[in-house]
Amino acid sequence: MGGFPILSAMLAVPLVGAIICLFVGANTARWTALVATLVNLALGVLLWLNYDIGGAQWQYTEYHNLFDTFAYALGIDGIALMLIMLSVFLMPICIGASWNAITKRVGEYMGAFLFMEVLMIGVFAAQDIFLFYIFFEAGLIPMYLIIGVWGGDNRIYASYKFFLYTLLGSVLMLIAMLWMVNTAGTTHVPFLMEYDFAPEAQTWLWLAFFASFAVKMPMWPVHTWLPDAHVQAPTAGSVILAGVLLKLGGYGFIRFSLPMFPDASAQFVWLVWGLSMVAVVATSLIALVQHDMKKLIAYSSVAHMGIVTVGLFAFNVQGLEGAMMIMLGHGLVSGALFLCVGVIYDRLHTREISRYGGLSTNMPAYAMLFLLFTMASVGLPGTSNFVGEFLALAGIYQINSWVAFVCTTGIILGAAYMLYLYRRVCFGPQVNDDAAALPDLSKREYLLLAPIAAAVLWMGVYPESFLAPMRADIQWLDERLAEAEPASDAQLVIGQAVPAAEPEHHGEGAH
Repeated sequence: MGGFPILSAMLAVPLVGAIICLFVGANTARWTALVATLVNLALGVLLWLNYDIGGAQWQYTEYHNLFDTFAYALGIDGIALMLIMLSVFLMPICIGASWNAITKRVGEYMGAFLFMEVLMIGVFAAQDIFLFYIFFEAGLIPMYLIIGVWGGDNRIYASYKFFLYTLLGSVLMLIAMLWMVNTAGTTHVPFLMEYDFAPEAQTWLWLAFFASFAVKMPMWPVHTWLPDAHVQAPTAGSVILAGVLLKLGGYGFIRFSLPMFPDASAQFVWLVWGLSMVAVVATSLIALVQHDMKKLIAYSSVAHMGIVTVGLFAFNVQGLEGAMMIMLGHGLVSGALFLCVGVIYDRLHTREISRYGGLSTNMPAYAMLFLLFTMASVGLPGTSNFVGEFLALAGIYQINSWVAFVCTTGIILGAAYMLYLYRRVCFGPQVNDDAAALPDLSKREYLLLAPIAAAVLWMGVYPESFLAPMRADIQWLDERLAEAEPASDAQLVIGQAVPAAEPEHHGEGAH
């Protein structure tokens, strides 16, 4: 890129767009937001095309020291690259989904979305621990406003619950960060990732970070804010909440908890596995009995994130790769499912499943795309989620077959509730005349759903294009975790763990 500060540009474009949106009319604000997000998508494509796979671990780095303990430091690895691409891909779709649905305070709404894009990219690109924290916490503000101002009837309760849950967990993380910086003498994240904190200190640090990341994921039992937030949020708010904001917790585990506190991560692996198994099974059963489409998809998100945390704490390459692929695939599929709900909600203004039925008759194009995203959510081979779920379960199976078995039952339950949802919405008799009269997809709705459908199939058919940029970074993380790897089934002899053999690492993957 010839030294061009592309990451700073990707932060500046939506920030300038957000400021403009606050001072112009509604229609100009819509076009300003769309242009800003499309420019950022183009910059993201340049970022991906110029990323040197197998090159330096940290690329596109920028560093400007502001204070002794704070720097404007940006840079990405392959993991951050993929999550930034997910963010910039979904943002223009969110703006398009809000084009006609949002009619009040349009400029402020578009400004809030653009400001959120700044903060999401900042989280993934920040290389200073305090800069990360600022971006990580400031992301609460625009989503709080989007739910609280443009949400449903119970939006105030949902927005406060979302804000308080996610804020309280992060206070402990800030205290831990202050202690880490004081001990290590630096705020630079890449240095801290390789710093060896004392094992007894790791325990408390890990718990402090876990309090924040578990809420963001969200993990059971601190997931209860999510269904309320999804139900009350406007369609585009649900898309970005499920598509990107839930991934901040997983990214936090990958960037902080696992590399910085490997011993504590191994120590608490059973806690994570236990909570994840409960989440996968319990929230899948809860999803089965939902009457509101958004609530059903929200509970399915908790179940999918349970498989992500199991994969992350499998402590092997397959589990880590699978967790990342699920995060990317779920970001696309859940976003698309919420868009599908929004399409029929805009027409009939209800999310009650019983109000629909037989939509495949009068909305065949909608039914076809909805079926694709339903099958992708189930994990049909050839779609995005299959790759991630297969890798994550293969990774955890190598460590503990019982955890793999329980998580697999969650996938079976996932097929049950998603296919049950699709049957009630798109098949069966058309008992409601108003639903039977709904028109099929408009050109704008085609333009919103078709790119996600293409990405879902691309990821399912050729996952290597997504795995390749991340492989070396996942390999490095696996090597960092190797010494703290938890005992597998085969290594447990009468309750006593036998030291694991040195794992084999395939491929070059050197940084």
